Amino acid sequence: MFEKNNEGKLTAILGWSLPAIEAIDKLDRPYVVVGPPDFEGFAKENDINFVGWDFDRLNEGSEELFQILEGMNTKLAVPIYEETVEWAGALNARFFDDPRVFNRSLLLRDKGLMKRKAQMSGIKVGVFEEAYSKDDIHRFLKRVNDALIKIEGDLNDPIHIKPLNKAGTVGHMVIRDAADIEKIEEEFPYLMESHLDGQEFSCEAFIHDGQVKFLNITEYVKLGHSNFIPASPKLEAYRPQILNEIQKLVESFEIKYGVIHPEYFISHDGTLNFGEVAARVPGGHIFDLIERAYGFNAFQAQILCSDPDTTPEELEAFFPEEVTSAKGYAGSLMVYPRVRLIEKLNVPEELKNDPYFEKHDLFIPVTSKVAERVGFGNHYGTLFFFGEDSDRMTELLKQYEKFDFYL
Repeated sequence: MFEKNNEGKLTAILGWSLPAIEAIDKLDRPYVVVGPPDFEGFAKENDINFVGWDFDRLNEGSEELFQILEGMNTKLAVPIYEETVEWAGALNARFFDDPRVFNRSLLLRDKGLMKRKAQMSGIKVGVFEEAYSKDDIHRFLKRVNDALIKIEGDLNDPIHIKPLNKAGTVGHMVIRDAADIEKIEEEFPYLMESHLDGQEFSCEAFIHDGQVKFLNITEYVKLGHSNFIPASPKLEAYRPQILNEIQKLVESFEIKYGVIHPEYFISHDGTLNFGEVAARVPGGHIFDLIERAYGFNAFQAQILCSDPDTTPEELEAFFPEEVTSAKGYAGSLMVYPRVRLIEKLNVPEELKNDPYFEKHDLFIPVTSKVAERVGFGNHYGTLFFFGEDSDRMTELLKQYEKFDFYL
C-alpha cells in the first residue's frame, strides 16, 4: 500500500495507542510513535521507533519536535487523541509547507472558534457564548429563558457548559438554576450553549483530498454510555441529508485529510443541528465497533486518509460499501459503578447466555474506592454486543445500562 516514491519516509503517530501502532505496523509502512516519555521502555523492548514527548508543553515546542522528526525523514503526523490535534496541525503545516493547516487544527480544538466558524458558514447551531466568570453564566441562562418567553413559575430550559478546549464530555455540565452554577469548580473559560432537543448521534467521516470516502453513522442509545454501528434504519434514512451536512462542514472548515468525528442532533421534523466536531479517534469504542460491523481497521483508514500520497485506487480497494456491507449491528455499553466502594463484580447468567452478547472487559480494580468521574472517560469496563436487529440491540443496551454490574 505504501507508495514507492515515499519509501523510507515515516508517518508519525502522535499519542500512545497500541491499536494504532498495530494498525500501521500491519500496513507495512515505516513509522515513529511520538508519545509520553513513560512509554519509552516498552517501545524499546518491542522495537517500536519512538520519540518521547510531553504534549502538555506549550506549542512553541513544535519547532523542536519538527526538527527531530524531519531529521528522521518524517513526512506526516497523525493525531490519536485530543491533546495531539494542535501538535499534528503545527507539524503538518511544516511538512506540507502550508501554514493554514495549523490554523485549521485550532478550529477543531477551540469550541468557541468552532461554533463561530460553523455559524458563519451557514451550519445550523444553537445559541452559544463564551463564559469567563459565573456571572456570565447567570446572564446567559437568564437571556436564553427570557427569549423562550418563560414566566415566573415556569421551569428553566437548561443550558450546557463545557471547557473551551477539553475533549468530548470532559467538564460538561447541565445548568438549570443558580444552584448548579455555584457547583462549578473547573477553570474558566467555558463555552455556553442552549439545549438542543432531538436524537444525538455521531459520524465518523474518513476524508481524503476534501472528499468523504467513507461515512459511518453511530447511533447513541445513551450519550456517554451506549451506542451501536451502523445506525438503525430510521436514522440511516437521513443519510443523504447527513452526508450533505458533513460535506458542508468539510468544505467550510477546509478539512483535507484524516478522520473527523462530528456530533449532531436531529429533531422530530428532521432538522439537523451541529453539536461539535473532533479530528481524532472517537470515544465509545467506535473504531472497534466499525471493525466488528464492517471488517476494516478504522485506525488504518485514518492513517491512509491522513496521507496525501494515498491513491484513490487504494482507498477504493480499502473501504467497503456503507451500510449494505455491514455484517450486523455492533454495540457497546460502557459501565460506571453506582457504588462508592466496589466489593464484587456481578455479571448475570442471562446476559452471558444472550445470543447478542459477545464479551466484556469488566474488572475488579486494585483500589476498591470508585474514582471520580471525568466526563465519560473513566468507565470501569465495557460490554460488547453483536446481532442482526437494531431494535433488539437498542433494547439490550437500555436494559443493561440500568443494571448494577458492580456491588
